[in-house]
Amino acid sequence: MDNKIKILLLEDDPNLGTILQEHLLMNQYEVTLCVDGEKGLIAWKGAVYDLCLVDIMMPKLDGFSFVEKIRESDSETPIIFLTARSLKEDRIKGFQIGCDDYITKPFSIEELLLRIEAILKRTGKKKIETVDQFQIGKYAFDVKRQTLTLKKESKKLTTREADLLLLLCQNMNQIVSRETALREIWNDDSYFAGRSMDVFVSKLRKYLIDDPSVEIVSLHGKGFRLVVDC
Repeated sequence: MDNKIKILLLEDDPNLGTILQEHLLMNQYEVTLCVDGEKGLIAWKGAVYDLCLVDIMMPKLDGFSFVEKIRESDSETPIIFLTARSLKEDRIKGFQIGCDDYITKPFSIEELLLRIEAILKRTGKKKIETVDQFQIGKYAFDVKRQTLTLKKESKKLTTREADLLLLLCQNMNQIVSRETALREIWNDDSYFAGRSMDVFVSKLRKYLIDDPSVEIVSLHGKGFRLVVDC
C-alpha cells in the first residue's frame, strides 16, 4: 500500500469530490480530498504528493491562488486544473502559473484517468501495477466491471463493495487490518465508519456463500482475512 501514487484533490462540490475520490481509490491511487483552498494548502504542507487535482472556484482560497502559493517553493509536482471555467484567458492563466493540464467540466472519469496516467508517465512516476481479474475459489471478480461471477451468473457490486473486495483480494490469505481498510476505502476511522465496514463485510460474505472453500474471517481486534482453500 505504501507504493501508491498520492493525489491531493481539491474540490468544493461534495458530490463530485466524493465521486472522483472513489474512482481514484478504485484505480489504486491514494487520495486526500479537501473542500477548500486553505484546507488544501494545509494538507499539501503536511505531506508529499505525486500529483494535485485542483478546482479553480473554491471558497477561502481559489485554485489559482493555491497553485501560485505551491509554485513559490515547488516547481515539480504535477498539477491538473478541474474547472467549469472554459475561457481562453483562464486556460492561459492556468498554464502561466504552472499547471500541467487543464480539464473543463463536465468531463469523463476515463478521460481524467488517462490524463493522470499520461502526466505520471511523462514525469517518470509510475502507478503500481494493478490486476483487473481475480479468481476467488469458484468466483471470478472483474475489478473494472465491478462484477462477481459464479458459473454464468454475475452480480454487480457497488463501488464500495468492489473496493473492499479488491483490498481483500490484493491481500488474499493475509490479514487486512481494520485501520488499513478504513483509511484506504472510507477515509475515516470513526466508530460509525467501522460499523459501516462491518455491514459491507457481511454483504460480501453472503455474495461468496455458494463456495465453501472461500471465507472472509474476522480476527477480533485485528481485521479480516479472505481465505481461499485451493
